[in-house]
Amino acid sequence: MSTTHTNTATEPAGRADALRIAYSPCPNDTFVFDAWAHGRVPGAPALDVTFADIDLTNGMAERGEFDVLKVSYAVLPWVLDQYALLPCGGALGRGCGPLVLTRDGDVDLTGRTVAVPSERSTAYLLFRLWAADVVQGEVGRIVVMPFDEIMPAVRDGRVDAGLVIHEARFTYQRYGLHKLADMGEHWEATTGLPIPLGAIIAKRSLGEERLRALAGAARASVRMAWDDPSASRPYVAAHAQEMDPAVADQHIALYVNEFTADLGEDGYAAVRGLLERAATEGLVPPLGPDALSFP
Repeated sequence: MSTTHTNTATEPAGRADALRIAYSPCPNDTFVFDAWAHGRVPGAPALDVTFADIDLTNGMAERGEFDVLKVSYAVLPWVLDQYALLPCGGALGRGCGPLVLTRDGDVDLTGRTVAVPSERSTAYLLFRLWAADVVQGEVGRIVVMPFDEIMPAVRDGRVDAGLVIHEARFTYQRYGLHKLADMGEHWEATTGLPIPLGAIIAKRSLGEERLRALAGAARASVRMAWDDPSASRPYVAAHAQEMDPAVADQHIALYVNEFTADLGEDGYAAVRGLLERAATEGLVPPLGPDALSFP
């Protein structure tokens, strides 16, 4: 999942044996990990937290740099040999897909320039699948730029369209932009499945027992946040930059849901469906039969 941060920032863990974890400063991640990061989950391992954009965490995963990471589901085919997908803590849902925005109304993207936050993001993967079904010709040039620069670039005419996620769903009208298409609506209409966005992964080398403990800690942290939402507000606000508190609340309500607590049958079907279809289109390497299995 993306964020307006372009650099990493680290919070000291204070313990040499802390697990190194990287996730975004977006409200859904800070809400989910607040209790765990601050030592309020009984028996959970200490965390050494680094904040980073989704395009950075995807690269970190490919290089095997952290014990635990929040990454795009789209990057899983490249990292599941080294990392295991945790069955909780991530972001899937309904009505929460990426949007394609334009300055004018109905625009044909054939030959047009489109700004995207990352070419290894789930948003871009959903965009490619949508474009294959909907755009008459070939989309033109793809430009990768920081998430917070995309809407201004579309507004100023520097690109023809922009692919945006997260809080942009609630703020794009402020830039005078139009919603050309909702990638999530297309995905749900064609598959009936929820939209897979961001995943939590952990190194397989930690061992099955520790991986199960990590999943338990993530699930407990989510449930503690739901039980007392006010406890996470300082952490969320500290890392949400200039985001309006009401927008942050909408953001959390949309992206933290039952799939965050447990992927479940529908969640796994959505992830498998996305990656298998993408592999069929030649967009990602094919998954092995047990690639998504968890100890």
